Amino acid sequence: QVQLVESGGGLVQAGDSLRLSCTASGRTFSRYTMGWFRQAPGKEREFVGAISWSGSNTYYADSVKGRFTISRDNVKNTVYLQMNSLRPEDTAVYYCAAGTVMFGTKENEYHYWGQGTQVAVAS
Repeated sequence: QVQLVESGGGLVQAGDSLRLSCTASGRTFSRYTMGWFRQAPGKEREFVGAISWSGSNTYYADSVKGRFTISRDNVKNTVYLQMNSLRPEDTAVYYCAAGTVMFGTKENEYHYWGQGTQVAVAS
């Protein structure tokens, strides 16, 4: 069982940077693949990126590749989403999730979810 709590969202201007954090509690956090998803109003939840349990492998959606970076600190039980060069279309509620599928990109491949943190990017 894993519990996830996200933080770090807020209102920023286009071109700014923001770092989201997701802190986990529970068993065997370090062995879970961690994913980030986002959902804009009126739209489907979409995959953003994922990181392997070791932190050595990452995978990103094309829409954020080169701008966002996922990292994790298993000692602190925390995964991060560093968001650079933010665009208005990045505005969404961002969710972190834990699963067992390597680089899973679908919601049903993740077993545990955070409550979400809101990111708004002004043009």
